[in-house]
Amino acid sequence: MDNYSPDAFSNRDEPIPLIPASQPDISEDEGQLHKGDVKNSVKKALGRKHDNRPSLQDKLLEKLLQQVIPDEDMSSNQDHNHLSSGVERPSFNITTMSANFRRFNSRIGVVFVFQNKILRLLSWRQWTHTLSFLAIYTFVCLDPYLLSVLPLIGVLLALLVPSFITRHPEAPNTISSSSYQYSPNGPPIAPAPTVKPVKELSKDFFRNMRDLQNCMEDFSRVHDQLIAALTPSTNFSNELLSSTLFLFCFATASFMFIASHLMPWRLIFLVIGWAIAALGNPIIQQQMLTVKEEHVVPHEQQAKSWLDSWIANDIILDSAPETREVEIFELQHLSTADEWEDWLFSSSPYDPLSEVRLSVARPKGTRFFEDVQPPRGWEWSEKKWALDLWSREWVEERIITGVEVETEGERWVYDIKYGKEQSPYIEMPTTKGTETKIQSMPSWEEGSDVDTGSGRRGEWRRRRWVRMVKRRSHSTQPS
Repeated sequence: MDNYSPDAFSNRDEPIPLIPASQPDISEDEGQLHKGDVKNSVKKALGRKHDNRPSLQDKLLEKLLQQVIPDEDMSSNQDHNHLSSGVERPSFNITTMSANFRRFNSRIGVVFVFQNKILRLLSWRQWTHTLSFLAIYTFVCLDPYLLSVLPLIGVLLALLVPSFITRHPEAPNTISSSSYQYSPNGPPIAPAPTVKPVKELSKDFFRNMRDLQNCMEDFSRVHDQLIAALTPSTNFSNELLSSTLFLFCFATASFMFIASHLMPWRLIFLVIGWAIAALGNPIIQQQMLTVKEEHVVPHEQQAKSWLDSWIANDIILDSAPETREVEIFELQHLSTADEWEDWLFSSSPYDPLSEVRLSVARPKGTRFFEDVQPPRGWEWSEKKWALDLWSREWVEERIITGVEVETEGERWVYDIKYGKEQSPYIEMPTTKGTETKIQSMPSWEEGSDVDTGSGRRGEWRRRRWVRMVKRRSHSTQPS
């Protein structure tokens, strides 16, 4: 009895079913021929399982990965891990990755066992088990409070009772007894069951690798199928179809928001559960395929054409692009010969109290009018720029001070050159020197072309040009 050991959860003979794939067939002889090569390769890969020192090959591969993976991505992942878990997580390492995979693969068998049992249950291999499960599901749907009992029943039937029977096995048939019923009397005669990781390079280890490989393939296939089914109708590549889906989802959400408390949810979940279980029955599956071929497929194209016609007639999209007004300021500078010379076209008016002006920085812009480009994602909807004749409005909107505004003529807005007694700035003494303060004065003054020689105008003047732009459609945007 001392050598008795119960089967671990990972011990099983039947693989997890894999979604059928179009792969080249391998004969049984070829499979037997390559078994030794595969096992030798795995032995070489796992040969350093007790040696934590990375080899030269691992170091070179890590250096290569450090060159491939950007530093900012690694630092952002480390910050995310540190914030999410509260501890500092190790960075990517080939040796650590190999050791963690071996530990993970040795312990993942219980998950595959559970998955295999669920598939057996839903595939009606033993219809009594499936009907028993559906009976329990029915009781839970009719009385949802039983959900609180299920975890306790699971602990009793799945853990405690099997463990007790393992320690107190029934008597062998060779022992004569007046009663052949199971009797738990007496001391335990077997060791307590334990779940141990499977040994590396054992059959169970390779079964786990096989099932893990198949699960990754299943996930990839399901992911690709979901993306292929959902993306075209939800990413607005077809705006009519996506708009229709949005309309139905919004209407359904509005209805459910009002009437969800009136829905018979117990009956709904009961029907859904029975329907999912029934679809796993091979007989019902065959009948469903027959019904689809006889009744669904012949009318599928007709229903699709009717839906497309309804979408085209009832879903009206506003195809007119959005339009906005953009502005540009023409800046001119007064030369030493008292003549105004063209300087540049800037997005800022470069007024006397602007941040760029106070920092004694040069204005930024383009030299020629033709070089002014629309904002990114927009295009011109008008052929020419138009001069803004309401210069007083944009000056007041920006609360620009120390300028003179032309309300007639070319609509220039000039800097005002004040004397010391009229300066719009006040120098206030501070510990570090003098600080410039804005004096409370009128924001702007009105002028005209006849005031050009008055000597009160500064070295800069500007005027505003406007032009309409519209959003560029995706087909016309540069790649």
